Order: sequence, then structure tokens, then C-alpha cells
Amino acid sequence: MSKTRIGNVDNNSINLSCFPYGVGHDREGVCLLLNIGEHRIILDCGIADLEALQKSLKSPAELIFCSHAHTDHCRGLPQLSQAFPDLPIYTSEVTAKLLPLHWSEEMTTEVEKQLHTLPWQSPVTIGKNLQLEIFPAGHLPGAAAILITYKTSQKDYKVMYTGDFSLSNFQLVEGLSIENMRGLAPDVLIIEGSYGTVRHPHRRQQEKQLMSRINLALMSGVNVLLPVAAIGLGQEILKLLRSHHQFTGRDLDIWVDANVAKACNIYLDLLSQFPASVQNFAKHQSLFWDDRVCPRMRQINDAEDIFQGKFPCIVLVDRKEDLLSYISSKAGKWLILFPESSHVDTTNFEKNRIRLVKRQEWITQETYLLAEHSDGRNTTQLIHNLRPQHVILVHGLANYLLELASLEELCNRYQIHSPSNDKLLELPIGDRFIQPKNPTPTHYEGEINEGNSYIRITFPDSLNNDSRWNKFADTGIVEARWQGDELTLRGIPQRELLYSNQDPTIAEDLDCCQTCLHYRSQRCWNPGSPLYGFKVIPEGYCPVFEPKDSEGKGE
Repeated sequence: MSKTRIGNVDNNSINLSCFPYGVGHDREGVCLLLNIGEHRIILDCGIADLEALQKSLKSPAELIFCSHAHTDHCRGLPQLSQAFPDLPIYTSEVTAKLLPLHWSEEMTTEVEKQLHTLPWQSPVTIGKNLQLEIFPAGHLPGAAAILITYKTSQKDYKVMYTGDFSLSNFQLVEGLSIENMRGLAPDVLIIEGSYGTVRHPHRRQQEKQLMSRINLALMSGVNVLLPVAAIGLGQEILKLLRSHHQFTGRDLDIWVDANVAKACNIYLDLLSQFPASVQNFAKHQSLFWDDRVCPRMRQINDAEDIFQGKFPCIVLVDRKEDLLSYISSKAGKWLILFPESSHVDTTNFEKNRIRLVKRQEWITQETYLLAEHSDGRNTTQLIHNLRPQHVILVHGLANYLLELASLEELCNRYQIHSPSNDKLLELPIGDRFIQPKNPTPTHYEGEINEGNSYIRITFPDSLNNDSRWNKFADTGIVEARWQGDELTLRGIPQRELLYSNQDPTIAEDLDCCQTCLHYRSQRCWNPGSPLYGFKVIPEGYCPVFEPKDSEGKGE
């Protein structure tokens, strides 16, 4: 598929290949077998049927790496650990604590015997020539990308697997840091492409839209039900409701079902592993449960608990549960908000929706976007910064991954692969591969924070690497101006700043721009003037000149 020439394949090249048991299309999980030199490594085990995996392996792989605690990446671990009780499972410390949420106590006991935790960004040597290093991947607390290095006398071969990742900062987890990975230059990058080429609004804008929709429903006397995954999205929304200005201090009941609440309690036990901003928040009030601080967050012991509280209310439940048991027309109208998703198993959602259609007179169903993965723009940004020879796209609808793989900016630079299940993918490493030049970014994504008396816009510090930055930041003063729906920023240079404070002396009786009623900040603000909105010189003149009043109190 790629047009990039990787040169002659090195005669001393090692065995480097990937055999996918599950590539994460549609509703299936992710499970990949990486062959690197003499080593075999299983990357995640989110598939339910392990028959093919067990048959194909005459002996266990050396190790399993579990990227994070979502079922489509860890579903098969208990079965695999039972088949191969000596097979070590490597993961992050937080993920090791979250995994038991999916299994019975007996299954958890068996898996825990094989769990080994890896420290963040600290290489761990396995045997003589294999090295593992994990990096925070965003997406979910504990989610990790892994760099696998195989050392030979000729060179070091590197494979990076991202698992699920997001570059955006969430409420409870910081995004994957490109700065921490810049310069790694892996030979192979296995990366998720959940959203294909789709571009999303900024994360804060997504959060703002969700909070506004919930607030509008409550103001109209409508209850809100949110079906969510037990781990991840539910906790994100609860933190938002706890801290957002539209809900802080509000006399409101927020109910949380047992499965989501169980994950919340584990989050509280792992608070020291969370970002500093989250820890600081928790010092002043409970992250989740507290009846003394509004809005009140309460755990549901029985569905009837909800109907003993205050209405309208908000209810968060595990998406696998029967939604009808949590709502009733006796409590008034209900709005059910389903998360938009391009890849997760929506079977239970669809069953619930079919059952809810009959009750449309008092139930409204809508969707919202609170993306848990990076969109197409951020996915390509990470690829360009890592600059691998081979890029393997997994985890997403097949047509989404195909669109991503077909991007000219990718297939002209890298060897792009979008594999199917049960087909071995060979990954030859060229001896004269020319790494593509790291492109200079032309767009920078920032964040907006609104205070009571200010608006602060922050950009990544990589912006000042541009040669134009010094000129832009010459005085530290900027001018913002609307151009249609877009707001543009312009740096004010010293010369202009000095000139604006030293207008030339002009006779007060001279009909010119400086003595005009509509002259302000070196611009004409007379709608009837052909110069309206433009910069004008103080001594200029136009036919619609209007003098200031005799006391000089023009606008």
C-alpha cells in the first residue's frame, strides 16, 4: 500500500512479524501476537474465543502485555492464564487494580498470580536482549503504550504498541505526551485508529456541550439517565458534574449504580496515581461520594432508592443493565443520553433502545460526544512524530481504518498495514530506509479557560519553536479580532506600540481622522465610511468626517 521505498532488506534482519487473532473490528476485541527475533509476545487479549490462539501455540508465548482495563483488551486473560498458568502478564500498577472489576473473585485470584507491574518510563530488561518500557497513554487511568526493544549486535529493533490512547487531557487522566515519545523512532508502530479520519471538537467543548444539555433537561423538569461503561466514561462524567460551574452547589441528586460505583471506589484507593489537579480537588471535597456537598452523589443499592429522592435527578448506570428498571413515568419525563461510539459493542444499547421505543411519550433518547480516543488529526500527529517504517492500524471499524490508511500524507511516507484476522503480517526492515522529515506544524491546538473577569487561551510550548514566534511575541501584547466566526490573534510590534502612544500633534480645528468622532485605536469605526474597520493615519480624511464635540468627548 505504501509508496515509501525502504531500500534493500537487511540480510541480517531478524524475524519481525505480527499475527492478529483480533484486530478490533466492530464488536471484536484486540489480540495480537508479535514475533520479534526469537521472542513471542501477546499484545492484549480482548477476544472471547481463544480456541485458535491455544491451538496455534505449541508452547506459551514468553509474556502477555495488557494495555488497559477495558474488556475489549482484557476479556480473554482469565481463560488464557488458566491454559498457561506460568505465562506472565505485564501491565501498569493502576490497570492491575482495575482488572478484577471484570471477573469473579476466583478468576481474579488466578490471574493475579501471573500479574507483573511495570514502572512508568523506566526500561525493564527481560532476559538478555529484550526490553520493555511503558508510557501513559491517556484514555483511561493506567492505560499504557509499550515500547518493545530487541537488542542485537547489529542494531536495536523497536516496536511500539499504543493500545487505546488519547492526546487530550480528560477530567481524571492526562493525555498521552508526544514530548515523552519524540525521538523513539520505532521500526514498527501498532496504533489504534478508532475514529479513522474523523475530526472532533476540542475535549473541553465536548464536555461543555454535554453539561449544557443535561442542565437544559433538568431546568425543564426532565430526569437524565446515562448508560455508560463501568470503567472510564462514568467516572469522567461524575467528576464533570462534581466540578462544573452549572452544577456546583446545586440541590440535585446524582445516583450511581453498583458496577459504576465499584470502579469509583477503586479510583479513590488509587488517588495518589492520579494527576496533581485531581488530587488537589480531592483535598477540598470528595471526588465522588458526599451527602453534605451539593450536588449529592449516592450509590444505588436498589433501583427503588431513586424514587425516594429528589426530582428531577441524574442517574448513571452500567450500559449492560436493564435501563427500564431505573426509570418510571411516576418520576416524570426522562432523557436517556447514549454516548456516540464508532467501535464499542452496542448490542445492549440497541436492545434497550428497542424496548424503550414503546415509551416514547415520556422518554426521549439522544446521543452525545465525549470521545475516549484520539481523532484522525491527533492519530496522524502521533505517527508523524514517531516516524516509524511500518504502521499497523487496528481497533476500529474496517472502513474507518481503510480511510485512515488511504491518507496520502501517511501512505506516501510509511509502510501502512490494516491487517485482517488470522493472516500473518511480515514486517521487513529496510537497511536504507529514509526517515521522512518531521513536518513543521502549521496548526496548534490550545485550550480556553474562562474566569469571572478574564479569558485565558493556552497553547503548547512547541509553538515558540517556529521562527516567526519571536516577532509575534515581541512586546507580549496581542490584538484579537473576529473574522466571521473565527477569532484571529496578532502580535503588536514595538514600533506600532510606540506610535500608538505618540500621535503627531495636529491642530484641533483640522478636519482629519484624529479629530473625528469615530477615530479610536488607530481605526475608523464609522459604518458609513469606506475605511470602516481599517487602520487609518491620524491626518487622514474622508467625506463622512464627523467632528468631536466642543469638549472633546467623542466616543
